[in-house]
Amino acid sequence: MKTMVWMLICGLTLGVGIGSAMAQSTAGQAQGAVAAQHRSSEAAEKSSLIVTTDYTIGPEDVLEITVWRNTDLSKVVAVRPDGRISLPLIGDVAAAGRTAAQLAEAIAEKLKEFKENPQVSIVVKEVNSYAIYVLGEVTKPGKYPLKSKTTLLQAITLASGFTPAAARNKIVVFRFGELGGKDTKIKASYDDIIMRDESPQNIQLKPGDTIVVPSETMVLIK
Repeated sequence: MKTMVWMLICGLTLGVGIGSAMAQSTAGQAQGAVAAQHRSSEAAEKSSLIVTTDYTIGPEDVLEITVWRNTDLSKVVAVRPDGRISLPLIGDVAAAGRTAAQLAEAIAEKLKEFKENPQVSIVVKEVNSYAIYVLGEVTKPGKYPLKSKTTLLQAITLASGFTPAAARNKIVVFRFGELGGKDTKIKASYDDIIMRDESPQNIQLKPGDTIVVPSETMVLIK
């Protein structure tokens, strides 16, 4: 009788142990699934950035450059803060401000000194430059990553609108010069954009644009 009771207790203990192990295993799998889903969602968010044929390359973007039948010249490179990339043989090439097709053509042109009829293709692997900066008299100044084409008004909305002290008709957009050219300064009036039909001042922003909304005090002092 004692033997049977002892066997029953051992069986119950073993069952509880197995059940606990299975529960821990299931919990671990669930946590793993959640982590995998989180990583997947991050990857999906990054891949959701719009990279069309007219996408303009910017600093910190990662490019996969393939030169047909030449593995030594085929590289994965990051665009430097100065907007350039470095490649074997041809050295530095201006990448920021160009589309992938335009950059491929520029690289192929330089490679003609070393290789007959070079064929170059470029894939934008990572989009890290598609962001703007909103400064001054806005509720939430800062850097804003963009996932699609964005206008000046939309950027002000991203920054949660103007503060009471904002000189909203004296907005200035600072833009890097393309292909190493001179930087430009674009002025815009919020009231003109709102009141005038099809106002050209509601510009489409480009990566790296810095929007400054000055204060009324600053404007008066000037």
